[in-house]
Amino acid sequence: MRNGLGTKINSILEKYFPERRVFLKSDTDTRFIRLRPGTQLLAFAGSALLVAWAIVATAIILMDSIGAGNFREQAKRDQKNYQARLHELSSQRDSRAEEALAAQERFNAALAQISVMQSELLNSETHRRELETGIEVIQATLRGTMKDREAARTKLAELEEQVQSGGSGTALASAGGGAPMGFVAEALAATAAERDQIERDAQDALLAADQMQQQIAVMKDQNDQIFRQLEEAMTVSVAPLDKMFRAAGMPTEQIINQIRRGYSGQGGPLTPLSFSTRGEEASADTLRANRILSEMDRLNLYRIAAEKAPFANPVKTAFRFTSQFGPRRDPKTGGRRMHKGVDFAAGLGTPLYATADGVVVHAGWSSGYGRLVKIQHEFGIETRYAHLSKLRVKVGQRVSRGQRIGDMGASGRVTGVHLHYEVRVGGRAVNPMIYIKAANDVF
Repeated sequence: MRNGLGTKINSILEKYFPERRVFLKSDTDTRFIRLRPGTQLLAFAGSALLVAWAIVATAIILMDSIGAGNFREQAKRDQKNYQARLHELSSQRDSRAEEALAAQERFNAALAQISVMQSELLNSETHRRELETGIEVIQATLRGTMKDREAARTKLAELEEQVQSGGSGTALASAGGGAPMGFVAEALAATAAERDQIERDAQDALLAADQMQQQIAVMKDQNDQIFRQLEEAMTVSVAPLDKMFRAAGMPTEQIINQIRRGYSGQGGPLTPLSFSTRGEEASADTLRANRILSEMDRLNLYRIAAEKAPFANPVKTAFRFTSQFGPRRDPKTGGRRMHKGVDFAAGLGTPLYATADGVVVHAGWSSGYGRLVKIQHEFGIETRYAHLSKLRVKVGQRVSRGQRIGDMGASGRVTGVHLHYEVRVGGRAVNPMIYIKAANDVF
């Protein structure tokens, strides 16, 4: 059966590939090579495969060449768009930095103005109190002068009555103690002059009192204007700081109370004003001044709290954000993972700064973080600065906002030079941009 099948296949092949012979002739001999149908089929199939492979390879090369050209063009377009976006972000960052600097200057100017106004207010109140005391003294002197004038008038009336009683020797003796009439006339003239002088002094005292009252009225108007300016300055200064803390999700009253309890150095609570030592109730101006002093104390506490919370940027030179807070594609494994901070990319060795006052609790190598600095701040806040190339602080060292703590690098698990910056509250990672953006809106 196999021979019959083979014969049949061979007969079919002979229709398309008849047996051929290739003769090889030499000078002495002639030989030939028999090409059977099966051999011819194998040669044909091999040639067809070779041609097909060449066609497919050529097509792939052409497609790759065309695709590579398209990819290059697309990459160039993406690069141009990316550079344009970076330029736009850089311009926005520079404008924000200029706005923050201008806001800081306005804030400092407002504080200076508040200090000057406070001094003027205290001097004005002191001067007003002195004027009121002077008026009381003048009024007391005026009352004594009026009494003396009434006594002089009474005495003058008695002498005139004695002179007009008849001029007898007995009357004159009783009136002038035996003195001659010339002496009595001199006494009357002196008494009249004294009376006139007392009247002039009284008029002068009344005029002085009126002038002082006018000065007091002018000073009250000036004080009221100073009060209004101080109150407006307090509103402009305190409200943005309160908004900044609330935008960061920080309980303002709790923070202020904590700072008030723990802060005992310069800049503590201001002593309320008191212009009277006689136990009198405080005047409306005194209460108003004390309210302003209370707001100044609150402003001072906000300033202290702002220094202790990370309301700042750890990188002050040119940079770009390469990764935000939240879930992302892992740059190493490609899987979805939680990114617990933000990444700032810049040049190797870029200075890095503490974002708030605090104490260094870690400064060294830490697994995937590489060279890591941890700073513990007030209110249960901790900041982390990872992948550093150089550390510039030690454990236990107290640092201030804006103090250089290290240099940007690529240590640990990274794909390039950058800073990984974290903010943790109570051990839980939160978005650092909450604090950075809240500070940008104020400073």
